[in-house]
Amino acid sequence: MKKIFFIVLVSLHIQQIQAQLFINKATIEFEVKTNVKKTMGESPWAEMMKDNMPNFKTAYYNYTFANNKSFYKLTHFDELSKLPDWMKKDDEENEWLTDFNSGIAEIKKNVAGTAFNIKDSVHKIEWKLSNENRVIAGFNCRKAIGKIFDSVYVFVFYSEEIPISGGPCSINGLPGMIHGMTIPRLYTSWIATKVDVLGIDENKLKKQPTKKTYTQKEYRGLLNDRAKEWGSGEEEKKWVSQFLWQAQL
Repeated sequence: MKKIFFIVLVSLHIQQIQAQLFINKATIEFEVKTNVKKTMGESPWAEMMKDNMPNFKTAYYNYTFANNKSFYKLTHFDELSKLPDWMKKDDEENEWLTDFNSGIAEIKKNVAGTAFNIKDSVHKIEWKLSNENRVIAGFNCRKAIGKIFDSVYVFVFYSEEIPISGGPCSINGLPGMIHGMTIPRLYTSWIATKVDVLGIDENKLKKQPTKKTYTQKEYRGLLNDRAKEWGSGEEEKKWVSQFLWQAQL
């Protein structure tokens, strides 16, 4: 009996080592932290609302990938965040399904109570690689800097030990999986906390039928039309910019 147990233990250890050498499917957990009060701006309305808000929103997402496809979705919020239900709802409904073979991303976004299904090409992001290195969740990572929405900088650490060109939300395009990410203008950071190579649910990677889809351009137009209703003051403009960037991520 002891011999059988030893053989099983050694076998599992070898599988984990092999997976670490070349991982083609896994589930990565990300801790996502947002400075809630910073995102709200400094308008009189925002200052009044801040009294009832926590400083930070901490959420956990799973990024599942296999066969060069990926699925990213919220799993739960940190209990200490104590967020109002209306602030959780959009995050709970959002989903990102990406097929890197076809170059198509299907994104389900809930924006202020309205559901949108977006289907379009995977975002193209220009990256500059750095020589700075860091170990995240046990993987050797290299720093890269990208820019989205023309003016919003993204700072990431990616690992070539996981060869899929993916990352949280719709951020992608590097020669390895993103393990850490910060977008200062969204006051948000993402960090991989663990990588699970066993028990992958590949059903999550299957396309789901949708009644109507929008391209990114159509979706952006709908968001801009809605944003026009939210005021034109300087503080309102700052908040609207935050909203539009977050909604398109």
